[in-house]
Amino acid sequence: EVQLVESGGGLVQPGGSLRLSCAISGFTYKNYCMAWVRQAPGKALEWISDITSGGTALYADFVKGRFTISRDNAKNTVYLQLNSLKTEDTAMYYCAHNRMGGGRGQGTQVTVSS
Repeated sequence: EVQLVESGGGLVQPGGSLRLSCAISGFTYKNYCMAWVRQAPGKALEWISDITSGGTALYADFVKGRFTISRDNAKNTVYLQLNSLKTEDTAMYYCAHNRMGGGRGQGTQVTVSS
């Protein structure tokens, strides 16, 4: 069974940082591109970033150098480092198989508030 399990979310003040993790099981993920997406209340799912099997990363324009995606194939884990967080970054964050959020896990909530 393929499973993606996100963790690392929480409540943080504007300007703060969080590191999200996505533990992957059930398939040979190191051969695949993985993505992070998010969904704020009342809004559509939004692509954040993805990383190829070789480690090449792409980001949505709104990231503007604040977020960093990475992967550790030995640990079957994908990470998303969130820096300089803004209130508008508040959302449920998911890792997924693609930019459309396919196969995503249960998500981890990130709340940015003072």
